[in-house]
Amino acid sequence: MKFPKSVVLELTYLCNHKCLFCSCPWENKFSHYNKGQELNVREWKKAINILLDCGVQYFSLSGGEAILKDGIKEIISYIRSALDTRNIATEITLISNGLSLTKDWLFFFKDKKVHLSISLPGIDSFKKHTGVDNVNGVLHLFEDATKIGLKPTANITVTKLNISELEKNIALALLHGANDILLNRFLPGGRGLSYMKELMITTKQVNEMLETAENILSIANKYGNVGTEIPLCSIDHPSKYQHLHIGYKCAAATGFFVVGPSGEVRTCNHSPKIIGNIFDDNIISNLAYWDTFANTCIVCKECRGCIGESICSCGCREVASILTSNINNADPSISLIHSELYK
Repeated sequence: MKFPKSVVLELTYLCNHKCLFCSCPWENKFSHYNKGQELNVREWKKAINILLDCGVQYFSLSGGEAILKDGIKEIISYIRSALDTRNIATEITLISNGLSLTKDWLFFFKDKKVHLSISLPGIDSFKKHTGVDNVNGVLHLFEDATKIGLKPTANITVTKLNISELEKNIALALLHGANDILLNRFLPGGRGLSYMKELMITTKQVNEMLETAENILSIANKYGNVGTEIPLCSIDHPSKYQHLHIGYKCAAATGFFVVGPSGEVRTCNHSPKIIGNIFDDNIISNLAYWDTFANTCIVCKECRGCIGESICSCGCREVASILTSNINNADPSISLIHSELYK
């Protein structure tokens, strides 16, 4: 079967933050997610070889908190060497909350061509979101990373608790050295399911998020991306965004897929549904679920006939599944407007 060229390796269940918005499925206290034995370094090397043989070229490392994984430097070095041996000139991406990072780590990332994406979910609300008072530590990390030639990304999950300070959030990240911005509207899942009312932004606030980001990025002559799908019809003026790339289409099983801490395979990091294991003969055992993403154009019934049907997934498919038990329903975390403009 054909696999996407990008994979997210969730190296560990461990984390030193307790983010309210965390979507890791094993952090949902009502879930029956099977937390198996974490893969050791030798097993991760074997998994990496399998993935490369499947055509994977882009590796993103996360967790939990990836830095807490025993042997992570050896894992990163192995990926770098394997990519270089195959003449694949791609960066490795590491997603971190920054709490355990030091300057020594930054020099290691520079040597191994690792792109660093650091979470900055608010300024005044940082501790409320994460349980840890480290906003200044993250801002200093951007400065230190930039000084040695890294181009870090500021990863901002937008919630009701930080939408009012988003302008300051983005501006301070850029002023301290972030090269670009990755915005994610809060999506219910994992621990975040317990905080939906406190965190989930409205459709009006989604547009406020986009406009604020575009304004700051244009002033700074920087660029950003929105990493969580937004229905095209929910955006007031899609064509106005020149510095912010907005994703409308679900990338699960088409743009990337996920291998979890014990080798479990999922369509995306938000999904709680395990559909195989990296060491299974066919890797994907639940082909029907995989194919729903990989080989099917998902269009919920509310969106049939919309002119954006071919480029829009009507929001996040996994959120639709989590909240309505049906992957083909509309994503209830955001409103579908369907004005005459889109008919």
